[in-house]
Amino acid sequence: MIKKPEQLAEKLGLSFNEPQLFAMALTHRSVGARNNERLEFLGDAILGFVIAQKLYAAFPVADEGTLSRLRASLVNESSLAELARKHNLGDYLFLGSGELKSGGFRRDSILSDALEAIIGALFNDQGIAACQDWVSQLFAEKLQALSSDNWQKDPKTQLQELMQAKRMELPEYTLIDMSGLAHEQVFKVKCRVSLIDEPCIGIGVSRKKAEQSAAEMMLAKLQPQA
Repeated sequence: MIKKPEQLAEKLGLSFNEPQLFAMALTHRSVGARNNERLEFLGDAILGFVIAQKLYAAFPVADEGTLSRLRASLVNESSLAELARKHNLGDYLFLGSGELKSGGFRRDSILSDALEAIIGALFNDQGIAACQDWVSQLFAEKLQALSSDNWQKDPKTQLQELMQAKRMELPEYTLIDMSGLAHEQVFKVKCRVSLIDEPCIGIGVSRKKAEQSAAEMMLAKLQPQA
């Protein structure tokens, strides 16, 4: 049985002037035309802005690439789904019969989209200041866990150290494609680690940049397990 949205709102410390907005944020597209997709689109943009603002203030000497990597480590499907599960968000989702039967309330993509939709609903209901306050609370632990050591190291180094800390085999990088003219080549590299089955594919204008890109994506995948 689906739990009532107002129970979740109370758990999350939220109070809506228009409760129907919050209910829509929990409604998957499998239910029908009135769903959370538009709110998710809005929430995704707001979340990226708020986290970027927090990182900009927290790491005053970090360059754009570092800030982007930090944001990617926080704002990704796995990270958002982890936060959603922490608050048992799946128990409150409105899903169509097909998604209910297939366990959609446990799927990372559905959970992360719903969390972003809640941010979009909050913005429509109370504006950007309310979103900034709530997102700051929601991500407080994850933001505190970011250390200066982490942001100063490139993704390949971070991934290697993570695997060493877990006493696992080091990441394996394989060049799988190289295309383009000599002065504008594009490299595609596959990164594989023993912690998960699915590899990550990075693309860059050099093999090194492609490897860094693949390592960055792998770190984002491993973030909930770190």
